[in-house]
Amino acid sequence: MAPMLEQPQSATRPSIRPVETWIFDLDNTLYPVGTNLFASVSQRIGQYIARHFDIDLAEARRLQRRYFLEYGTSLRGLMTVHNIPPKEFLDYVHDIELDALDPWPELDRALTRLPGRKVIFTNAAAGYAERVVAKLGVERHFIGVFDVVAADYRPKPDPAPYEVLCARYGIRPEQAAMVEDMSVNLGPAHRLGMTTVWVPSEADWRDRDPDLKHIHHVVEDLPAWLGEQAAAQAALRTAGD
Repeated sequence: MAPMLEQPQSATRPSIRPVETWIFDLDNTLYPVGTNLFASVSQRIGQYIARHFDIDLAEARRLQRRYFLEYGTSLRGLMTVHNIPPKEFLDYVHDIELDALDPWPELDRALTRLPGRKVIFTNAAAGYAERVVAKLGVERHFIGVFDVVAADYRPKPDPAPYEVLCARYGIRPEQAAMVEDMSVNLGPAHRLGMTTVWVPSEADWRDRDPDLKHIHHVVEDLPAWLGEQAAAQAALRTAGD
């Protein structure tokens, strides 16, 4: 089980300040983790490593996990240690079917009501992200995708791409909220002054954070929580007029 905060903020508690920009992770955040979509990507990563190094899949998976834990993504480790060409890797691992995904009307309705800009911030490639949100039926809500290529292949939680993201989209961190399934990736967002929203997932390979004080909200049902936030944010904007 994923650990909870000792005194977690309620999923129905309004944000404490207006949010101008919402930053969303992609995998296991913008679609239900139960679809196991990212498991297909992870499987492709293992297959790529096995083929590239001519090793068995079990050894490839160990290398995959090691680089993920040490470098933030398996790709970063492969680039750093073995000079793997990133485009070749990304094209291979994201060449998956999206049959497991269905349109998610509850998320679409919540994003429609939610005021503010929406951006995707992902360690995956933009083309894959665009395919996923199109299959979910929510692509129209996002002004852009800040992917691992835009981040110069420096993955979350490296703090550098967070600053580049903010500069590119004119994001004021104190008026932004970041939604993410990996708690460790919310650390840099918190240090910049963002509101942090954690959607716990058993898909996280990392050791769980022993200290979750950088988490403002723990959310199990993202569409429901965003719907509540839409009303809360609208009230905050009305009060500020």
